[in-house]
Parts: sequence; structure tokens; C-alpha cells
Amino acid sequence: MTDYPQGNRLDGKVALISGGARGLGEAFARAMVAQGAKVVIGDMLDDDGKVLADELGEACTYVHLDVTDRTQWDAAVAAATRTYGRLNVLVNNAGIVRFGPIDEFPVEQWDEVLDVNLNGVFHGIQASVAALKDAAPSSIINISSTAGLQGYVALSAYNATKFAVRGLTKSVALDLGTAGVRCNSVHPGAVLTPMTEDLDLPQRHVAMRRVGQPPELAHLVVYLASDESTFCTGAEFTADGGETAGLAAGATATT
Repeated sequence: MTDYPQGNRLDGKVALISGGARGLGEAFARAMVAQGAKVVIGDMLDDDGKVLADELGEACTYVHLDVTDRTQWDAAVAAATRTYGRLNVLVNNAGIVRFGPIDEFPVEQWDEVLDVNLNGVFHGIQASVAALKDAAPSSIINISSTAGLQGYVALSAYNATKFAVRGLTKSVALDLGTAGVRCNSVHPGAVLTPMTEDLDLPQRHVAMRRVGQPPELAHLVVYLASDESTFCTGAEFTADGGETAGLAAGATATT
């Protein structure tokens, strides 16, 4: 099997992916296009985004998107509906991480992480909801983290936002359940992306003893975007190699 197998699971779907220029967002775009979707990737990395869109061809369009700016979200949704006629998949993927113990964590960094990781998701949903309703059945996929399921040292802001995204997902699922719009959260463990490439991630405490690869998360997102998951809403989908199952055999809490 190739990393991004060709198919028709997403024929007729139009997706908007924030943070889509590289890392997990890039993987989602590649997997969705391979399965027949039209994709708008939004990011602040204009050069990377344009290169990816050019590579993926007519099925992909790039727009500049700062997720903290509601007017840019409105423009991204308009680009999707103008270019491809509809929007029925939203992937809130953009995110940042800042490290530091709670007693030393700068207020400015706290505000920055919340603005991108939580407020950006809210803006994306609110800007998209009318189009998603119009094109239903539709799917909102919020990329959280295992940090939305358990705590990590020196990650207070990131933890707070990823738990919040998990809760927001459930509320949105309840609000939109009768409108044909599903909303689920995805909780990756450590995945090899530009965000993690400089981190030491031995994963000795994880059942599978390795980090994930972006295509492994992309396959899950394709499922949630597709009509194969039409009875799934308000749920967490975890892909973490077994990290949240507990400590792997032979591991200790300090490994």
C-alpha cells in the first residue's frame, strides 16, 4: 500500500484544512486529494503552501490563513465555495506549542497558544458553519492531541487548549447534530512532523515503541471526512501507538 492510496472515498467532498502547508496538514491534503476530494489548504507558510497546491494540481487551492483572524477565515471559506462550489469538510489542524513550567510561563505565550489552538478552532467553525450546513452531510474534524486526554509536564498552555478543543467538539456536535454536520476530535500521539523533529522522543513507554507517521493520521482523517463515519459525532479518535493505554511492559514512569 502506498502512503496515500488512490480511491474514490471522498468523491464530491470539498475540504478546508488549516495549517495545511506541511506536517500533518500536508498529509491530510495529500490523502484527501488521493481519495477524490477537492481541498483548500490554508496556512501562513505561503511558499510551502503554493508549492504543495501546485503539486496536487486542480484539486487543490492555497489561501493565506492566519487562524486568529476571523476575516481571513471568512475569505478562506469563500474561496472554497467560489472555487469548488461547496464546503463540507473542515479540518482544524493549525496549532503551536510552547514549553515551560507553570511558574515561569510567560503570559504572552499563554495568550499566543490559546489564540491559535483554541480561538482559531472557534473562528474556523463559526466561519464555516453556514456553508457546512448548506452542503450537508458535512464533517468537522478538530485535531487535538493526547494532550487533550492527559497532562504533560511543562505544557500548561498546550494541555489547556487541547482539552478545550475536545470539549468544544462535543458542544458543537450537539449544536449541529440535526443539521447534518458531524464534529469529532482526533488525538494524535507523537508524530514525526516539523513540530516534533527536534524533540527527543524515544517512546519507550508506548506500546508500539515508536512515533507515528503522518499518513497514519491521514487515513483516520479520511475516514472521518467520508460517509463511512456518518454515525460518528462528538467522539474522540485516538491514534497514539498505545500511549494512553498505560505504561508499556518494561517501561517506568521516568523512561
